[in-house]
Amino acid sequence: MTTARDRGPAAALADARDRPDGPERCAELERIASRADATGDPRTALSARFALVEAYLHRGERWRAVEPVRRMRATLARHPGLLDARPDELTRLRRHQRQAVEASFGTPRVGLDQARSLLDALAAELGEDAAPVAELRCRLADHLGDEPAARRAYKRWSAADATDPVGGCPGCAPARRADLLAGWGEPEAALAALAPALTAWVEPQVATAGSGRSRAGRDGSRASRTERGEPPAGPAGRDEPQVAPSAVDCTDQPERALAVGLLPWLRTGAVTRAARAHVRAYRRHRGERTAFPLLAAHLRFCALGGYLHRGLEILTEQLPELDRPADDLSAMEFAAAGSLLCGLAAEAGLGGRRIHRPGHGSRPAAEVDVATLGTQLQALATALAGSFDARNGTGHQSGRIASWLAERPLAAPVSLAAESEFDEEPDADDPAEPGPPGPEEPAPLDAALLAAALDARGEPYTPEPDGSLAGRWGEATIQFRLLGRHGDVLHARVVAQRRLPAGRRAEAYAFCNAWNHDRLLPAAYVHEPGDGTLVLAAGVSTDLSCGVAPAQLAVLVAAAVRTGAAYAEAVAALP
Repeated sequence: MTTARDRGPAAALADARDRPDGPERCAELERIASRADATGDPRTALSARFALVEAYLHRGERWRAVEPVRRMRATLARHPGLLDARPDELTRLRRHQRQAVEASFGTPRVGLDQARSLLDALAAELGEDAAPVAELRCRLADHLGDEPAARRAYKRWSAADATDPVGGCPGCAPARRADLLAGWGEPEAALAALAPALTAWVEPQVATAGSGRSRAGRDGSRASRTERGEPPAGPAGRDEPQVAPSAVDCTDQPERALAVGLLPWLRTGAVTRAARAHVRAYRRHRGERTAFPLLAAHLRFCALGGYLHRGLEILTEQLPELDRPADDLSAMEFAAAGSLLCGLAAEAGLGGRRIHRPGHGSRPAAEVDVATLGTQLQALATALAGSFDARNGTGHQSGRIASWLAERPLAAPVSLAAESEFDEEPDADDPAEPGPPGPEEPAPLDAALLAAALDARGEPYTPEPDGSLAGRWGEATIQFRLLGRHGDVLHARVVAQRRLPAGRRAEAYAFCNAWNHDRLLPAAYVHEPGDGTLVLAAGVSTDLSCGVAPAQLAVLVAAAVRTGAAYAEAVAALP
């Protein structure tokens, strides 16, 4: 019996691409890459490790991508010209290299020497003044507590080209910068840095007389924004937060920027602005798995802004996520923010309130009082900070968490009645404009949703005159377009880069028939353009007339890219 392994690494890789995501698929990709190394097939080794890195990133295990990225760099060192004709793949590798360095900020399981080695290699190719390099230098120095070095790198980062394709999302760069500035004790500078990401957030303004409504408080007071110490608002006549056209093409904005701005707004006296930003942002973040790292900002806002009851409700709702965090850093910060909230709540007489903490591993489910939960969360945050510091050889993370736990309220406590002004549900006669759908919330398929799914992958693509979105993945050019009477059918067309001579028609048909017999996706066919060559193409259509959730669309796009690239590689491997 002939197995996939007997047919060689390239054939085994084509089979592995069709496997469902999971540990078994990752293990098989690792075996294929190692076998390709041993048999002198660097091209397949690279392809397998690209697939492996993307599988780890999709599973939220960024730290596991460090070793395959390091091995890809070693493969290129042995075969320097391997990607000379594939600039898109070289950019893709450098992007993964950046993500591998970023993994060291999120977990102590990545060694600093590994991170620095990958960063130095990236700097050797791009230059120290390139935006991705300067940003990583800045964030690494800040993580270690070397603020002077971080500030020097911050200046280079701010002056660099923000559109470098190797860098992270340019729409999120203002939030990343503001987070650093806020941590350095510069709330005004942080808010100024956030401005480009807040073009989609128009601050509401108190209605004028005769407008039919007022924003009087529950106690009847109608203090002006100036009297409340808040910055001027947006256009007159808007009583609730509105969405304006954004100058920043990023699906995470403005909510991510709003979360980063919560503490700076509190520290500069704009309490109501911070409260409204919190409500808008948390409406989205409460149900997004990828938003877990931002929850600490919401908890700290509630603790330091006097919204203790609301903070405890959020802590109760999000506490199960602490058992499956995005990384160790986000778990540490969530636990520290939760402990701060519980401590302040206990001081306010709420220490006996009980919160359900679900079981996890050997820990049984229990109803825990607020004071006890605060102690548990403090122990977790302190332990995680200690693990970072043991790896880093500094005490910076422990000191940072200690400073969080020592914080005191920045605003006077607000009564529950006043707190209801910022509840999730708008007044029935004043509906708020709906925000973007959550990752699990179905929405009608449209071009914007498709573009967002491709943007989230961080890979280049090009809008075409017919409205389709096309990109190059390995040996394949893939076009995504909306078909059907209402544009609710997602169609992905794959075209292999390699063409066959027209004289190999029978062989081409036999190949496509075999592919369609053995593979579920995509459906392969032969096209004759009339120039003496044969184009081997494929396609897959999905009827989404009932709507599609962004998370589901991301899976469909990923499947089309993965299977389409495998098809084109199989064409390229033909004799």
